[in-house]
Amino acid sequence: QVQLVESGGGLVQPGGSLRLSCAASTSIFSICAMNWYRQAPGKERELVASITSGGRTNYAESVKGRFTISRDNFKNTVALQMNNLKPEETAVYYCNANPQGTTLNYWGQGTQVTVSS
Repeated sequence: QVQLVESGGGLVQPGGSLRLSCAASTSIFSICAMNWYRQAPGKERELVASITSGGRTNYAESVKGRFTISRDNFKNTVALQMNNLKPEETAVYYCNANPQGTTLNYWGQGTQVTVSS
């Protein structure tokens, strides 16, 4: 079982920055691919950024160059640095863990990010 707890959401002005963090309570964190998703009101959940157990990253086209995903396998945490935020990126952001070689998916409770002036 993997428990994930996100933090760092809040209200930010357009063009501002936020750093989200996800803490995982599991001994298998180092073998998990970690992902950040977001879901805006009335829209489907979408993948924003991924980082494999080996540290390889992947980003949605819309966030490339502005968002950075990173992980700390000693602290069992994954972070999402978000810069130059846009109002349309207002959403609930979710942390997701996918243990390597499985189809299992674990989700955090989500953290609200609101981009507004």
